[in-house]
Amino acid sequence: MSAIDLLAAEIVEPARDIKLNLQSVLGAGGSLTAEQRWGVAIACAVAARNVRLQVALIADARNEVGPAVVEDAVAAAAIMGMNNVYYRFRHHIEKPSYADRPARLRMNRLVKPAASKVDFELYALAASAVIGCDWCMRSHERVVVEGGLTEEQVHDAIRIAATINGAAIALEVA
Repeated sequence: MSAIDLLAAEIVEPARDIKLNLQSVLGAGGSLTAEQRWGVAIACAVAARNVRLQVALIADARNEVGPAVVEDAVAAAAIMGMNNVYYRFRHHIEKPSYADRPARLRMNRLVKPAASKVDFELYALAASAVIGCDWCMRSHERVVVEGGLTEEQVHDAIRIAATINGAAIALEVA
């Protein structure tokens, strides 16, 4: 039994749909590659701040993808944790005086990921969906579509993001 299956078994009955959705969205056969599927799931678990979910997903991912995917997923979530706060503030305040200022925040991994640039952007998009930054979601969605991914792939990534976020919540229920 996989680490995520063992963890999903702990999800309480009222959240049974989340358990079933985990099996569905993490299984092969969708529009995403294994690297995309696992990278999105890990980035979202990190963004949702559920360590047990992170550990289980990383353990299972290592059976299917290389360490660069795991590293990029963690990096994408961490950078989005920073950027989502910064850009959401600028978006909500809507003052040109803030928008005209440079961020001056390091985000080199965005331009030099360990694996695929488009996949890294997909991980960033999914993490931004979990964290809730409209500006970042629009920006990363545009980049991944311009990079060759389809709207179906984006949709599948966001389904994973939603399910991982739901699992993070369900796993906190006593």
